[in-house]
Amino acid sequence: MIDALQYEFMRNALMAGLLASVICGIIGTFVVVNRLVFLAGGVAHAAYGGIGIAFFFGIPYILGTIGFSVLAAMAMTAVVLKAKSRADTFIGVIWAFGMALGIILMDMTPGYNVDLMSYLFGSILAVPGSDLVWMAVLTVVSLFFTAYFYRDLLAISYDDEFARLRGVPVNLLYFLFISLIAVAIVLIIRVVGLILVIALLTIPPYIAEKYSRSLIMMMVLSIILSLLFNFLGLWLAYAYDLTSGATIIMVAVAGFLISTGANYLSLNRKSFKFQ
Repeated sequence: MIDALQYEFMRNALMAGLLASVICGIIGTFVVVNRLVFLAGGVAHAAYGGIGIAFFFGIPYILGTIGFSVLAAMAMTAVVLKAKSRADTFIGVIWAFGMALGIILMDMTPGYNVDLMSYLFGSILAVPGSDLVWMAVLTVVSLFFTAYFYRDLLAISYDDEFARLRGVPVNLLYFLFISLIAVAIVLIIRVVGLILVIALLTIPPYIAEKYSRSLIMMMVLSIILSLLFNFLGLWLAYAYDLTSGATIIMVAVAGFLISTGANYLSLNRKSFKFQ
């Protein structure tokens, strides 16, 4: 693995893993705490429509996909805030629309020769330097956003009605945060793929939540776990010639199962001692 660092693509992959870990640790924590996993999944699949638009109209992939994904996320957020009882149906419709639109536009793209596998399942070894710049910018924005609005985000995460009574701009923060989720998903698609991006956003924070006493501690532990999953998955993919995105997620799932098993045994042991 160390010998592979002489190659630029491997150095880019390690940097992408580092930046993706920080992004997922911060944003994923709020996704898990606020129970927005289904909404994030809707944005991830709707993003495929943005990919189709970008290739069909010949515009930069990042700009086209982010633009469409943010618009889809805004529509989903508006419904969640206004009609929560019907939000899952509306999210499902946008989810399906984005996927269908992307597929149709890909079919209609002249000279179509896009490698869909790299978008569906990711290829961290093929992340270009330009994407690293975008990821670095998002990392800085995420850190600033979280630090500046930390108390408000904390209030919203645990009791949004109380937050409204305190004068917190709940709706505005929801729109801003969901926009960050949309941008994060688009950038991380290159790392683990559209299908698997939600796992990387949610598994590390879910594990971290069990061992954290504060939101900040949960973020830090999520970042550490994301780094572990990314680097171990990347090493296994390189060593055994496997698909990098899928391998990273399999490592994360293994960590999830180990954590769940350990937690189950711990609860049983405590129950036994109590009896």
